[in-house]
Amino acid sequence: METTLYLPIKGFLEAAGYSVKGEIAGCDLVGLSPDEPPVVVICELKLSFNLELILQAVDRACASDEVWIAARVSAKGKGRESDRRYRDLCRRLGFGMLSVSDNGTVDVIVSPLGLIPRKNTRKRSRLVTEHKKRKGDPALGGSTRAPIMTAYRQQALACASALRDGPLRPRDLKPVTPSAATILRGNVYGWFERIDRGIYALTAAGMEALIRWPQERKEPESIEPAEITG
Repeated sequence: METTLYLPIKGFLEAAGYSVKGEIAGCDLVGLSPDEPPVVVICELKLSFNLELILQAVDRACASDEVWIAARVSAKGKGRESDRRYRDLCRRLGFGMLSVSDNGTVDVIVSPLGLIPRKNTRKRSRLVTEHKKRKGDPALGGSTRAPIMTAYRQQALACASALRDGPLRPRDLKPVTPSAATILRGNVYGWFERIDRGIYALTAAGMEALIRWPQERKEPESIEPAEITG
């Protein structure tokens, strides 16, 4: 699984001073420097070095300052990491290459030096915003089958947790997340239902979500139960 590469690469980039999180806007791994504006580093993971990994890096280059590709070292030492042409292609494109051994050791094969492509500021901004809004690092880079724990999903779960004990109004949930009103009205995951004017309750799907992703109980301060009319 590509996720087995995530923690070694995360540790490598954190040692270089980056804050690293997985599965940000489709990227396996995104690191931000503490500067403002931050230096954006993207790393794509594969079990072996191949053309698809290069193509993914090309797609990510417009949103980052630095792009790495990483893969596990081939068992017989005859993988693309030993192919001079593959390494030269990475150098020409400005991509870095990282190898991960079976014991988790990370080695630099090619440093990310080269021409800097034109930046896609909108895509870059999306990466930075999602990285900063996401609490902790809840998604292993390289995940493909499980739902990604985005910042939006985290905020929706916080609202669901607050509604577990009974209906509330959007304004009651502002201490939980400032976007509560938008999340409740949008109801992207089907976790909420409006049971009266301006009053929302948790659905069965919302309860199932809290079982799947348990939340620490943090009830908003000074909340009175919402009064249902009619």
